[in-house]
Amino acid sequence: MPKTKNIYICQSCGFESPQWLGQCPSCKNWNTFEETIVAAPTKASARLGGLRRAGGYSAKPISLSQVKNKETERTSSGSDEFDRVLGGGFVSGQAVLLAGDPGIGKSTLLTQIAKNMPKNKILYVCGEESLAQVKVRAERMGYKAENLLVIAETDADVIADTIEQTVGISLVIVDAIQSITSDEYTGFAGSIGQVRAGTQKLTNMAKKTGVPVILVGHVTKEGTVAGPKVLEHIVDTVLYLEGDSQHLFRILKTTKNRFGPVSEVGIFEMTDKAMIDVTNPSEMFLAEIAGSKASGSCVSVVMEGFRPILFEIQALTTKTFFGYPRRTTSGFPVNRLQVLIAILEKRCGLNLGDQDVYINVAGGFKVNEYAVDLAVCLAVASSVKNKPIKSKTVAFGEVGLAGEVRNISHQDKRIKEAKKLGYTNVINPQKIKSVKEAISLAIS
Repeated sequence: MPKTKNIYICQSCGFESPQWLGQCPSCKNWNTFEETIVAAPTKASARLGGLRRAGGYSAKPISLSQVKNKETERTSSGSDEFDRVLGGGFVSGQAVLLAGDPGIGKSTLLTQIAKNMPKNKILYVCGEESLAQVKVRAERMGYKAENLLVIAETDADVIADTIEQTVGISLVIVDAIQSITSDEYTGFAGSIGQVRAGTQKLTNMAKKTGVPVILVGHVTKEGTVAGPKVLEHIVDTVLYLEGDSQHLFRILKTTKNRFGPVSEVGIFEMTDKAMIDVTNPSEMFLAEIAGSKASGSCVSVVMEGFRPILFEIQALTTKTFFGYPRRTTSGFPVNRLQVLIAILEKRCGLNLGDQDVYINVAGGFKVNEYAVDLAVCLAVASSVKNKPIKSKTVAFGEVGLAGEVRNISHQDKRIKEAKKLGYTNVINPQKIKSVKEAISLAIS
């Protein structure tokens, strides 16, 4: 029986220590260390390590030109939006981490991918759900699941052996990685050691067999994948499924991709039966403002990867009844709004000191790009003046502290997309130089 040793692992960042510490020296959090038992190195491995350090063993380097590239061959997921985010499809041996809030639709999306690949044999590992629950979801989606093999298992070694011994598998889905355990660690399922060990074993098995693996991950209150940051270093691709549970639309983003771009996004519509690809997201986000003449509404263009998307910025200003006016946002950074309000007051002469300001990005979209600064300013000014933005107007541009409108990337693509959808009055840094000028041009 292999020897074991006790170590202490920080449950916040994964830092390892031979003894318990009150404060983690890495992340500075208190009382986060938990005792874990791991396999101790044998005498043979210790001697081998000594020989390596002494120069007794060495690796033979080869020319990169001699390496055969087999990773260019891709397998389509059957979803154009999912393939867009991956960079064209699954690569042999690729490990993908798919994260998202509970109930956002991760399992539904993956079941839809299995449905879209009827000619491929897919293994679905149920770590949290029962097989009957997966069956109910497949029936709701009208999926006969003849190509879907399912197992209810949480042991990482058993899952790895199953992947290796099952012939003809094209894709493995593990739902979820926080439920997977390994005998090498004694921590409970979901602990730092267990999650890291399970991810490492399944990733190694993907590389060994050439079968792509999708690992479903939970998201913490801070919006990051539960577990140490090292999980994102182990896998090849990290995807986040975002969206508001009150809306039907879901946005798939990538923060890491060794086999493709990290700037592309996929848009899906959540229905009662499936996750449907959205091929024209601009029309989707703007569908409800056609003919609207209310004040406080301005359309802008954001670049998601290489795709320009039009959406609506809504602003509402009301007389405050408190000593300190409220600034509330949905889908837009509140700190950035504070800066833009100060610019409007100082550079444009708008009195917002006694006004509550509310900003909403329609459709549950989340925007962090500075290119929407100008649209936010115009929406707020429109609400304060109680005058609507001129018809067929689109605005984008970064706003500086002096009230100037700065150039942004991909301006030509944004203008082309806006005109394609019928917007003739495109206010952009090429057309105006200040926010004050933009307000006079946009508001009647």
